[in-house]
Amino acid sequence: MDKTALFKFQSGLYVVSAKAGEDVGACIVNTGLQLTSEPIQVAVVVNKQNHTEEVIERAGHFALTLVTEEADMLYIGRFGFRTSANFDKFDGIESAETTLGDPYTPVNSACVIACDVVQTLDVGTHVLFVGEVKDARNLSDAHPMTYEYYHTVLKGKTPPKASSFVA
Repeated sequence: MDKTALFKFQSGLYVVSAKAGEDVGACIVNTGLQLTSEPIQVAVVVNKQNHTEEVIERAGHFALTLVTEEADMLYIGRFGFRTSANFDKFDGIESAETTLGDPYTPVNSACVIACDVVQTLDVGTHVLFVGEVKDARNLSDAHPMTYEYYHTVLKGKTPPKASSFVA
């Protein structure tokens, strides 16, 4: 089987974040998807080993921002290659909170969506969170970053915890 065939799926890069009490989690995912229009629901998939997955479970809500092509590898590394368990990903960068209290940064972000978790599905190494959209705002007119752009232009690699990782 040629698992690289899965690389042809189109997806974007997103930062998903949540706050439960004083505990904040944030990470890069490439699996954000609108599921329904009434009510508006989106899905994100987060690795069970990510601190962010635990925080979303406890919080019961999350923020989802769509990363723009303005982002560089330092930005992606901030959210994608370090753990929120011992690194404050929002320290030293402009940030705000959604109406549900989850942190996000408008920097390198096309939009922010605030969601209440309405369903979860254990999919093995990851958890799929279905969120009902409670608020959404456009933040920039910059082009959204696709996963293809991340690989071909920024020469980014897929980390082992990503849902699209192929060994």
